[in-house]
Amino acid sequence: MRPRTLAAGAVAAAAALLLTACSTPGGGAVAGAGSDTLVVSTPTEPDSLDPTFADTFAARMVFTSFCEKLYDVDSHLKIVPQLAAGMPKMSDGGRTMDIPLRKGIRFNDGTPLNAAAVRTTLVRDLTMKASARAGELNAVSRVEVKDPYTVRLVLKHPSAPLLSQLADRSGLVMSPTALKKLGAKFGTAPVCVGPFSFKSRVSGNEISFAKSPYYYDRAKVRLRGIVYRFINNSSVATANLESGDVQAAEHLDASDALNLENEGREKVLHSDTIAYQSISINVRKNAKTALSHSSDLRKAFEMSINRKALNQAVWNGQMVPDCGPLPVQSPLRTAPHCTPFDPGAARALVRKSGVKTPVPVQLMVPTGAASQREAQVIQSMAEDVGFKVNVRPIDLVSGLDLARKGQFDTFLEGWSGRVDPDGDTNDIITTGGSNNFSGAADKTVDRLIAQAAQTNDSRKRAELYAAAVRRVGQNRSLLYLYHDRWFVGTSDELHGVVYPPDGIPRFKTAYLSR
Repeated sequence: MRPRTLAAGAVAAAAALLLTACSTPGGGAVAGAGSDTLVVSTPTEPDSLDPTFADTFAARMVFTSFCEKLYDVDSHLKIVPQLAAGMPKMSDGGRTMDIPLRKGIRFNDGTPLNAAAVRTTLVRDLTMKASARAGELNAVSRVEVKDPYTVRLVLKHPSAPLLSQLADRSGLVMSPTALKKLGAKFGTAPVCVGPFSFKSRVSGNEISFAKSPYYYDRAKVRLRGIVYRFINNSSVATANLESGDVQAAEHLDASDALNLENEGREKVLHSDTIAYQSISINVRKNAKTALSHSSDLRKAFEMSINRKALNQAVWNGQMVPDCGPLPVQSPLRTAPHCTPFDPGAARALVRKSGVKTPVPVQLMVPTGAASQREAQVIQSMAEDVGFKVNVRPIDLVSGLDLARKGQFDTFLEGWSGRVDPDGDTNDIITTGGSNNFSGAADKTVDRLIAQAAQTNDSRKRAELYAAAVRRVGQNRSLLYLYHDRWFVGTSDELHGVVYPPDGIPRFKTAYLSR
């Protein structure tokens, strides 16, 4: 997913860049879209458009166009106010958080934004059955309205990661009027504060939005609308970009991005993101696979994977090989000690296990050409040391569902990354976490992550996260492969796209110069 023209040293530097784009020539008007309506291709379809339940990166991307948060992140991954009027005020030893709100803001149905509205959203996130936000907000004991434009969060204990959660989906605020009307069906016609308002959704095809007449910053919104179109093949998305059927193609493969750059007709934006790719190995007690019951076989499986060769073969050398979840941009990162690529030692471990070879492994992988190529390279590497890998393509939403149920052997999947390390660890490597696909249960890891969340001492937090990542590395229930660089191809007629290192392009200030 990254052009060869990026220098290796650009990884750290790009974290500080806010990329603003121009886009493609040659595009005629898209059917069903006006000349000032932007059409964006994205490789995966969002799950729910209800912030309480949404659990995919695709949903995070779409939310930026119609559903703003209390806080956001800037080009340096610094948390900044969005719907909040300023940074929160802490008191009572870090157990009380007062959030001031901007005045004069309305949801896209005209409902005023105030502390009561924010409280309605947060209480829903905390209490609604099957909420994907409840775990992110588990430090919150109760939500109060301090005054009409100040919401107070009373915490069970100090929580260093909470602010970063409010700069993500837990900070998305929904219209109380729409919530009352739609209830659990809010995602079918969502209403938030945002530059665009929801129009329609055609499952498996596209989601459409129109410029909001209520948006507080609408003078900066120059598009009449935006359409997210689902195209899961990067080459097809690239062809649509070149033909003018879309004006932005998100998440292009590195080879396609490289070709666009070499042709020089379209622009390519790149972001050295906080995302990472990994393989979850099901280690539940009821799992009936060789890998689940043998740490030596899991070690052999990891030692069979040459991360650098994988990066070169699939991504033209544009990813950042790594064996830990914290991105290179994180000030709390401690460089992990990686298990080396060693096929000879891997073969010895396979022989030592006494398991009949080839050892069967089913690798579940989201559908898509790039994911398929990646799985095939891993398949070849693992088979070289005594494993027989069966690649099982599956759509992402179904794959996530099976992973959470523990109905898989291994799962190749990505994590879009979070600003605070807690978001890259807690709920993913802690016991019972909704994104702990492996089913690993380690009380020491749980304790380390909990301690890291409850201290604001950066040095201490870094030590605790490093210790937790080491434990996971020793158990090998989760094998980290690399950190992502992502690409957005754009038309030369598209301008004003912002692409920060959280990997989510913003189209609020975008416009077309046809």
